[in-house]
Amino acid sequence: MMVRYAKRMEQLTNSDIGDLLKLIARPDIISFAGGLPAPDLFPVEQLKAACNAVMDECGKVACQYSSTEGFPALREKIAARMKAKNNIETDADHILVTSGSQQGLDFSARVFVDKGDVVLMESPSYLGAINAFKACEPTFMEVPTDDGGMIMEELEKILATTENVKMIYVIPDFQNPTGRTWSLERRHKFMEIINKYEIPVIEDNPYGELRFENENMPALKSLDTKGLVIFLGTFSKILVPGYRLGWVCASEEILSMFNFIKQGADLQTPTITQLEANKYMEMFDLDAHVDTIRELYKHRRDVMMEAMETYLPKEAKFTHPDGGLFTWVELPDYIDTRKMALQCLEKKVAYVPGGSFFPNGGKENCFRMNYSCMPDDKIVEGVKAIAEVIKANLK
Repeated sequence: MMVRYAKRMEQLTNSDIGDLLKLIARPDIISFAGGLPAPDLFPVEQLKAACNAVMDECGKVACQYSSTEGFPALREKIAARMKAKNNIETDADHILVTSGSQQGLDFSARVFVDKGDVVLMESPSYLGAINAFKACEPTFMEVPTDDGGMIMEELEKILATTENVKMIYVIPDFQNPTGRTWSLERRHKFMEIINKYEIPVIEDNPYGELRFENENMPALKSLDTKGLVIFLGTFSKILVPGYRLGWVCASEEILSMFNFIKQGADLQTPTITQLEANKYMEMFDLDAHVDTIRELYKHRRDVMMEAMETYLPKEAKFTHPDGGLFTWVELPDYIDTRKMALQCLEKKVAYVPGGSFFPNGGKENCFRMNYSCMPDDKIVEGVKAIAEVIKANLK
């Protein structure tokens, strides 16, 4: 049987880390590969109480269809939280609840990008965004970065010489995969450039509340005077990922386009999970829960940083994140971290090779490490094993 698929499917080949990710699911593997929240911090008993309250108070409503935009009370709480945490002036009418922020990424490309249009991304950038955008067959252009994030002079150079740039995707806070955070100066310069060229910006902020030290930086959306920034948020890193609850905050015109796309995709985000998250925030203190998450992740970050400083050879350069879930390791150019990943797996340790985080590929001497999910002893044991493999690969 000869089945003919759409040409766009050629863009959606399996990630070359797929086999690795299957292996790291094994319980005997020390995994620094996932971007998973720590399951031991999920507030299961509190969520059970919120779930019971929802079913007792409005069970029939929770089990029914609801509006595409999302449950009004939840959108109001999201808007209030964005004001409190990100200094973004918004309201429920400018919020669309999505099935995780990943759905917001998928919708972003569908709203703005036609085949061949140019999408700008940090180099490196989030693998999940790259894969979400690929279905729309864009031309990716990578904007160089340094320890302070996207380099503004390079961004302006690209915009001044490139036609048909339709969208810019950025993660200014504790970026995935590098853990880097943009400075205040760069944020203001970025918005100055964006206002000049009037290019839509997707500001992905899944980790913004997970700051361990130093001052919070203003969200790009809080500096937006032309309605060009589309802010993506999520409950996955501050409550639980299994609810698949995220949101888009955008201008009325842009949000209406996202709304149209969502109607065709899934009609609405599940009513029951929206109501349970909303009830949780009415019954319990989400800020206190986030404080608990931050405390543990900071501790585990510190354990990993100390282990890396102690055991990794001087040729290995790595970031020291102020928050979030990740650090990024760069090795000499001649080392292939995909091959090295297999050697680490023989020692029952896993990370994510870095090449997949570059939209146009070609850089194989980097890898991403996650510190949120492993206990202290496993972090130290795993870093020591990776250090041995790196040393064996040095010339």
